Amino acid sequence: MRHTQQPANGPLTGTIRVPGDKSISHRAVLLGAMTSGTCDVTGALDSADVRSTIGAVAALGAVVEVRKPRPGALDITVTGWGRGGPMADGGSSIDCGNSGTTARLLMGIVAGHPVDVTLTGDESLTRRPMRRVTDPLTRMGAHFDTGEGGTLPVTVHGGALRAIDYDMPVASAQVKSAVLLAALSAQGRTIVHEPAPSRDHTERLLPAFGVGVGRSIEENACWVDGPAVLSATDVPVPADPSSAAFLAGAAVIVAGSEVHLPDVALNPTRIGFLRVLEAMGADVLIRPDRASGAEPCGELLVRGGRELTGVVVPAREAPSLIDEVPLLAVVAACAHGTTRFEGVGELRVKESDRLAAIADGLAALGATVRSGDDWLEVDGPAAMRGATLDSLGDHRLAMAWAVAALAADGPVTIEGWDAIDVSYPTFADDLGRLLQGA
Repeated sequence: MRHTQQPANGPLTGTIRVPGDKSISHRAVLLGAMTSGTCDVTGALDSADVRSTIGAVAALGAVVEVRKPRPGALDITVTGWGRGGPMADGGSSIDCGNSGTTARLLMGIVAGHPVDVTLTGDESLTRRPMRRVTDPLTRMGAHFDTGEGGTLPVTVHGGALRAIDYDMPVASAQVKSAVLLAALSAQGRTIVHEPAPSRDHTERLLPAFGVGVGRSIEENACWVDGPAVLSATDVPVPADPSSAAFLAGAAVIVAGSEVHLPDVALNPTRIGFLRVLEAMGADVLIRPDRASGAEPCGELLVRGGRELTGVVVPAREAPSLIDEVPLLAVVAACAHGTTRFEGVGELRVKESDRLAAIADGLAALGATVRSGDDWLEVDGPAAMRGATLDSLGDHRLAMAWAVAALAADGPVTIEGWDAIDVSYPTFADDLGRLLQGA
């Protein structure tokens, strides 16, 4: 599918409630499936990735009723498989689509039960590394058959697990969550240490399901005592900050814009992009107003027109903004000076080699970009021009190129536009509404 985005012919104005948080939607459905009761998940993201998780838990014995009250959002009732655990035939195969979260977290859940399940996915997902999950789970006692190089398809041979004390080589919320979910079936205390804080939605949600989680902020560590039984609870899903970032970035680079983004999750591990925009001089106001379950929420008010300045984004900030680097790189191309992103090598193993794709795409738009194994530099302000770019099946790239078009001298055509269905299916409509003064 192809989409052509025209340059902005005026400011972005209005209020948009972006879709529900993808990470929380995944976890709410997965944890609900592990209970013995019924959980209502309201305002979940209606996307291809979340649908993959819904299909996966249904295939393993949970009962899922899906209702769609509005575009981009789902209300879901999940009745869990209970103490008997997930059910699977010997040859069961589950298609995780493009969703790394579905595949990796499901490995942790299935590992502690006496079932054999094969997880597979689309062409993109089958290229992504899975040993970072299978290695610690193997230490816990699970067994795996993997594709060449440790990729999908992965067959999980679950069974009795033991607790471990695990030092993660790379900060990753998916790996951490997989180990914690496996720990719910293990004997003893499982401790996970991270080199830097990653998003902590699993640690925040588990207590709502009746499972205590220990945490040491100073040591970047968390732990769970197993075996543990989950209790059913309801989960309201706030708006996704990663989706909000693209509308915020669009407002920042178009003079005169004023965009209100309500009910956004303000989890500190997810809003590194806001800290970077503020450091660059953007006019961003954060109005915390309530909690949605275990997550702090609030409104973002973003105005355009201020002069932006390049900054250094240190490696310690990378886990909190890794999904927003494509958007921030576009903003950096509109700023004065050089913006340097450090410690972003994880971008090379996303839906695409996102680091190389950002550099190539911005260069095609007329920006000056340099990159290395784990760093990226963007010079600005660039005189961006129209171009035709390929999303490479990556939703974050597709949306970033649409935002870049707003500051270009001609239209930007994006091949593979349907990739946005992974996280923000209504993005083009919402961006159009703001350009029309919604």
